[in-house]
Amino acid sequence: MILVIILSFGTFQLKAQTKLDSLYTIWQDGSESDSVRVVAYKNYIWYGFMFSHPDSAFVLSTKLVEFSNERNYALGKATGVYNQGVSHYVQSNYPKALRYFQQCLNIYKSINSYKGISSSINNIGNIYSVQGDYNKSLELYFQSEMIAEEAQDEVGKGYVWSNIGNIYYELGDHDRSFDYYQKSLSILEEAGDQRGIAMALGGIALYYQSKEDYPVALDYMDQCIKIFQALDNQTEVAAGLAMVGNIHQMQGNYQVALENCDQALLIAEKLKVLNRRKDACECLYNTYKAMGNGNQALVYLEKLNVLSDSMNQEEIAKKLQQMEFQKEMLADSIATAEEKRIVEVAHQKEVRQKNRTRNILAVSGLLAFLVAGGFYSRWRYVRKSRDIISKEKDRSENLLLNILPAEIAEELKEKGEAQARDFEMVSILFTDFKGFTEASAKLSAAKLVEEINTCFKAFDAIAGKYNVEKIKTIGDSYMAAGGLPVPDDSATKKTVLAALEMQAFIIDRKASRDKEGLPAFSMRVGIHTGSVVAGIVGVKKFQYDIWGDTVNTASRIESNGEAGKVNISQATYEILKNDPDFAFESRGKIEAKGKGEMEMWFVSLE
Repeated sequence: MILVIILSFGTFQLKAQTKLDSLYTIWQDGSESDSVRVVAYKNYIWYGFMFSHPDSAFVLSTKLVEFSNERNYALGKATGVYNQGVSHYVQSNYPKALRYFQQCLNIYKSINSYKGISSSINNIGNIYSVQGDYNKSLELYFQSEMIAEEAQDEVGKGYVWSNIGNIYYELGDHDRSFDYYQKSLSILEEAGDQRGIAMALGGIALYYQSKEDYPVALDYMDQCIKIFQALDNQTEVAAGLAMVGNIHQMQGNYQVALENCDQALLIAEKLKVLNRRKDACECLYNTYKAMGNGNQALVYLEKLNVLSDSMNQEEIAKKLQQMEFQKEMLADSIATAEEKRIVEVAHQKEVRQKNRTRNILAVSGLLAFLVAGGFYSRWRYVRKSRDIISKEKDRSENLLLNILPAEIAEELKEKGEAQARDFEMVSILFTDFKGFTEASAKLSAAKLVEEINTCFKAFDAIAGKYNVEKIKTIGDSYMAAGGLPVPDDSATKKTVLAALEMQAFIIDRKASRDKEGLPAFSMRVGIHTGSVVAGIVGVKKFQYDIWGDTVNTASRIESNGEAGKVNISQATYEILKNDPDFAFESRGKIEAKGKGEMEMWFVSLE
């Protein structure tokens, strides 16, 4: 299913006679005000690069941010950061897009720009939407709609309504989605916002497709594509062509379907936009399958699987939940303080009541005793409380350090959140037990868990020895990384040493258990080195996690290894090839799922 997600952006429309070079001329004109120059450059980037060359759009947007920083122009900076987020969104890099949308939201809040706040929340809702969390995205869309209403931002409401229509469509409530698409089209036509009009037309086309009224669906989609072509928005042109191909395939017009899907794929591959390539490949796969051409269908099914794996949506950190984490901590602190205040007030009232019931002379004599006793009791109470609090604090900190790296835990305690970070050189280690299925058939569940726990406890100790960060366990697989959260030039070597020691532990344990006639594991280990994004995932039961293509590649290196060996990628080999402590055995090029042929090496101690 092709679902068009609308990114809110301003109301400026590029008229037919307006040339990109005229926008650039305004941007270069130092006599113009900062606001005029920023708007001109924003639209120069948006209409000239955003949907045809998003990488260039990011570079130019960075220049806009630098310009605004030099002039202390917050609105201009928000505009540039917004464009940076959109450029990542267009390329399906949702974690980075989210980072920029959140930064943009904070800037708009600091200058009380309600239109900006509304559109930023709308875009954060889009991130939830592409992750399939439709309830949360609807919550954010309705919040955005309310703020747009207060700001009298009619165009902003139009965009949000179209997004709400998309969600109801995905939830199967097509009639309600149609109502929102119609509302969006009406208000955006009145405003003359061509991009928004095209999006609403695309949504209405989806509705008629769901009703199997294909001629009407094609008519609306044709209008949609023509507008995007006029705006040179090639990303959405590709989406529209793939949808047209799907409609023709449903009608049995296979040749026309193939032509549209091929054209969509050609545009998407030129743009290097993963989700649009995925849409086009899915269209081609369905068409060839319907034609009975199994060989061609399999070609595009394989491409579809590779693209889905590359997008790796399940591993994308839902970092926007961190916004709520700090709020929950603050609310908890306020509630605790209020509870203490109520108890203290009640205590003081009780003391005053007792004092009034006693004879003044008796109280005078007794008061000295009570005060002394009270101070002593209070001292003991405070001392005992401090000991309890200290122990609980130590227990909480130890528990936090057992979940998160020390540096990340400290940042979380100080700021209430921990920012995700890019790491350029991280070595990812994966292990996987061979013979796990056979062992599980011979061992009780309790014994199986006990054996896995014994191995993983040993791995934890080895990882700690070499300063390699354990990331998580996934079933019988163990994942760790060297070089984060604190970069280390020797991290790759330490990661390989840890892998060799883990492998040695498993080999020795298997030999020991074989002698006793007990089931035992053998193990594959794989390592790849490259760049990753690392940060906290989730709010409840949160964990420190990493994601990126390096992770996927490391997993493929492991799965293409051999039991009893440590398999490394070419990238890892290049770092260590001159190290006298290691010996390397070339395996040549190995076919890895989703990666093609890759150079791999077995590594051992010299």
